[in-house]
Order: sequence, then C-alpha cells, then structure tokens
Amino acid sequence: MPPSTSDSPECAPRVITIGVYEFDLPSFLAALRAHDVGLLVDVRQRRGVRGARYAWANSRRLQQALAEEGIAYRHHRELAPTTELRQLQYDADARNRVGKRSRALLDPEYVEGYVREVLDRTDLDALLAELPADGATALLCVEADPEACHRSLIAERLTERHGLPVGHVRPAAAAPVSARR
Repeated sequence: MPPSTSDSPECAPRVITIGVYEFDLPSFLAALRAHDVGLLVDVRQRRGVRGARYAWANSRRLQQALAEEGIAYRHHRELAPTTELRQLQYDADARNRVGKRSRALLDPEYVEGYVREVLDRTDLDALLAELPADGATALLCVEADPEACHRSLIAERLTERHGLPVGHVRPAAAAPVSARR
C-alpha cells in the first residue's frame, strides 16, 4: 500500500492524469491548481512537443512554469513507452487512418506490449513513495484523451494494485471525468 501519514481519506494520495494537447499554459496551470496538484510526474519518453502552440510543454519551460506555481516536477522515464512500442501504436494509427492527436483508443497490441514490457517490469513503489499525501499528483503525457495514452494504463495499475483513486482531466472541462477506487 502507498505510504500515508494517516488512514484518513484526506491524507491518502490522489492522482489525476492530464495531457498537453488542447491546453495552453494558462489553462493547463489552472487545471493543475483546480485539482490541488503538488507534484507533476512526466511519463513522456521525449519531453518535447513539436510546434509553437505547445512550446510551453517542453521540459525546461514546463519545469520553470511549474516551479513558479510551487508544483514539484519529476520525470519517470521508466514509465514511458519504448520507441518500438510507440512505433507499434503509430503503425496501428496508420492502419486505422487516425492521427496521433485524433486517436480515441490505444491499439490492443500496444496495450499488451506496454503492460508486459513496461508496467510489469516497473516497481511502482518508488513512484508511490513520492506521492504527496496533502495534494494530488498529475501523470503527464501529451494526448488530450486518457484512453488514447499510456498514462491511462499507469492510472489503471495504480487503482487496481494500490487502491488509489484516479481522475482524468480533459482540456474542455478541466474537471475529473472519472475517479475510481
């Protein structure tokens, strides 16, 4: 079980997931504040996003903005999909004629590979030890929809194996769409 200072629900770690796409920096930071995020865990392999619209999400700029907000930043590259897994998803996207930014779901073969090659080999205890009990932790990647991103698989594992409630923040409403226990 994750460490906590008390058995009360108020002190239990909380997790949300959030993507970069469809946010700008002010709305992204507002969403983090609205969910009382004290730690952002970046689970991207490459911590850059192409194009001027998302330049704010490149690692150095993002870390500076988070620091100004008093939000801690950690990169957990071990939770990022490998280049080969990402290519597997890109190939499925091409077969389905869907772009990365318009993908609605992950390919089942990608999911199976990510779980086997990444989640099953990663000890989440180190991540759990970092989670603040007095604020939320945000798992960050790029896709707007959590169902189209590996961060949803991490969230599912945290819920299933560690009993953590996880909410998903989407850009349109910047509010949790689900919280499971």
